[in-house]
Amino acid sequence: MKTNFVRMSRTSSGLKWGRILLLCAGVAAAPLAQSYGQDHSLTIKVSQTDGKYSLELPGSRTDVLHAGIAAEVDGRWLRASDYPRHEVSQSQSEGYLGEATDWQITYTGLNGQPDLVCHLRVYSSRPFADIQVTVRNTTSKVVHVEGIRSVDATEGAILDLGGPAADDRVLSDSWSEDRPGMTIHDLADAKNQMHRGVGSQIIYNLHSHESLFFGALTSDRFITVYRLHLADTTPTAPRLANYEVDSTGTTEMELENSLEDSPTQDQIQLNLPVEVGGELAAERILFSLSKDYYQQLDTYGSLIKRIHHARTTAPPLMGWWSWTAYYFGLNEGAAITNAEWEAEHLKSLGYNIFHIDEGYQYARGEYTTANAPLFPNGLAPVFYKAHGLGLIPAIWTAPFEVTERSWVYENHPDWLVKNAAGQPIHAGTVEGHKDQIYVLDTTNPDAAKYLHDTYVTLTKVWGLRYIKMDFMDDSAVEGYYYKPNTTALEAERIGLGIIRDAVGNGVWLDKDGSPMLNPVGYVDYGRISQDTGHTFGASKEAATGIAARYFMNRNYFVADPDAFTVSTQTIADQAWHESTTPATLDEAEVSISLAAVSGGMFEIGDNLPSLSRDPQRLALIENQDLIDMIRLGKASHPLDLMNYSAEDKQPSLFLLKENSRQSILTVFDWTEGPRDHSIDLASIGLPAGSYTAANVLDSKDTIELQGNTLNLHQPAHSVRVIKLINTQVQPTPPDVTVQQPSTGDAGADLTFSAKAGETDPVLTYHWDFGDGVSVEGAEVTHAYTEPGDYDVHLSAKGLDGLTAEKQFHVQVTGHIPTAFEPEKNRRLQSSN
Repeated sequence: MKTNFVRMSRTSSGLKWGRILLLCAGVAAAPLAQSYGQDHSLTIKVSQTDGKYSLELPGSRTDVLHAGIAAEVDGRWLRASDYPRHEVSQSQSEGYLGEATDWQITYTGLNGQPDLVCHLRVYSSRPFADIQVTVRNTTSKVVHVEGIRSVDATEGAILDLGGPAADDRVLSDSWSEDRPGMTIHDLADAKNQMHRGVGSQIIYNLHSHESLFFGALTSDRFITVYRLHLADTTPTAPRLANYEVDSTGTTEMELENSLEDSPTQDQIQLNLPVEVGGELAAERILFSLSKDYYQQLDTYGSLIKRIHHARTTAPPLMGWWSWTAYYFGLNEGAAITNAEWEAEHLKSLGYNIFHIDEGYQYARGEYTTANAPLFPNGLAPVFYKAHGLGLIPAIWTAPFEVTERSWVYENHPDWLVKNAAGQPIHAGTVEGHKDQIYVLDTTNPDAAKYLHDTYVTLTKVWGLRYIKMDFMDDSAVEGYYYKPNTTALEAERIGLGIIRDAVGNGVWLDKDGSPMLNPVGYVDYGRISQDTGHTFGASKEAATGIAARYFMNRNYFVADPDAFTVSTQTIADQAWHESTTPATLDEAEVSISLAAVSGGMFEIGDNLPSLSRDPQRLALIENQDLIDMIRLGKASHPLDLMNYSAEDKQPSLFLLKENSRQSILTVFDWTEGPRDHSIDLASIGLPAGSYTAANVLDSKDTIELQGNTLNLHQPAHSVRVIKLINTQVQPTPPDVTVQQPSTGDAGADLTFSAKAGETDPVLTYHWDFGDGVSVEGAEVTHAYTEPGDYDVHLSAKGLDGLTAEKQFHVQVTGHIPTAFEPEKNRRLQSSN
């Protein structure tokens, strides 16, 4: 059958039927001597025959992707092609990326079935579009929806990026940061003949350099699952069978995680009712076809930040955590000793987080009850001690998990998520079936109050200022909630809102084990990689997640790359981090450098006193260049994210442009043998100039630089962190803008803030308020205790040791009243 197409176009006289070419506003050069300077266009068309949409490569008659939409309703998949009629309309709108043409395709006329509506929004000046599919119940009865499919590609070549399919690489984000651990695969390398992702997916062709990107912009009710299915084929000639992008429930993912060993009645498939005349919308999904996958990722990250009002201004925290040092064995004495060691040796360098991980609590779900054999005096005295040492107390929790030993399970099983029989859903076990896990129902008012009170105690009583929240992936199960028809993701966000309300804005929350998008807007930090440990293998496994999620740092949250380990400590009784041979110094350098390229948190996972015996390893923690990488708060750019060499098998090159003069190039050798690199500085985006190169981890190491070409030879399991300085650019102090009050009242909190310019960043801000008080931070508050004229001085330290100095005047008037005036007293109205 001949297919007729409606093509979408913009002309100077307005909109008309025709063709639309969305032109890129400039394509960035690909790394390592590959450059694409031409404009690139995205072509989308809609078929008049079957209502399906297609993406085309410029200058090609071949569709990159030809797809319809679908929905699973009352156990039956309804596809666009099943409907006898479809109607197409268009309008102009403002979308997330500016002016757009909004196409609405309504599929209707299928007897006894709801309509499907596709909103396809095509941006006028960017190579992006977004899509949202809605089920509209036009029937006379309630229907039930199990999933909504925005991409349903089942015919033809499925996917053609202009090069051999054997040259396609697939980067699929995971259910959470490590479920499964992130790996970039060649197309033929598919588990069970399928590449599955959650949240986002990129397919990139090494020959054409074209990449097709999809990314969920919302997670209001559903997770977004991508399934790229392969037909039976050979590794050299992979062939695709179909491609699906679904808004659906979490059960598909949990069947491989917390529900894997649960009984069938606990493995509940999402089923949402849609009333007569009602609608149910899928998540909105961004997509793009481009020769610049970095632009695709960066644009996506910036949209997530804006749409979800992400909390991204928290500092890149530095400090110590207990998990990889002690796992479940940390006790009161060891905790205090590590706090004292950190305060004495590391606090002056900026390490001030003191973080106790799992093992302190009696049971999951009971985080204010200490494990008495380990902490006979409770946790509060330990945290008070840490606070007195000038450290910031921090703790681990799994907020929505409840085990059978906990107070909640023993006394209020009615507070738990249930199956159809009204029994609590079993969602895995702790450490080899030693403690059964269930899920707190955050929509239950009594359970919500318990959750709220728990976090109030942790922060308002114990004084915690940083809380890690783990296993939110395992506890995100579909089930029967107190509030009917609540999805797992909705329940999680309800719980996160309760916690944020309990702790206030002055406490930092960190998402561990969790879907990547769902906590955005509630948390300040977020894990981006697998767990690390005391082995090179653990670092290698974590590296791809850190590389692939570079764009999340300061867009979703501040990146948490997990702790680094540099000591010779070995762990013999933890199966997933078991190590009987101490890490070499090279391997220790790999661990800490991997954390540094994240540009996020910087936590030490070693038994701290053991570092006193090894000055070389202690020197890694004290290394000022690594600390400066963290203080800058920017992720290093993965230069070979999708086009890494076959020898490396994963990304290994990272570049951090610290300012116009100085950059840090980090090169890992993930292989089992020595590795050579010859890197032209222009090919990695550095401007022409005269460069010096130095190994920041070893001042005795000579880095060979011939002209502007860097030649490296390094052994297996090693890293080179190279400072590149363009000597033709003169060092300059940072350009700082200050906002400060000129007047104020005695006793009132006054706010002072400073911001660096784009070209010369600031590492530290030091405020001297002229009354004997000084503090650190980009934004601070200060109250003067008596009237007077005060000279405030700000020192903003940049790179190269140069400092910008600002001085201004504040006039303080009035006084702090000392009289007893009970008529002015008011009770603090708070549920805390």
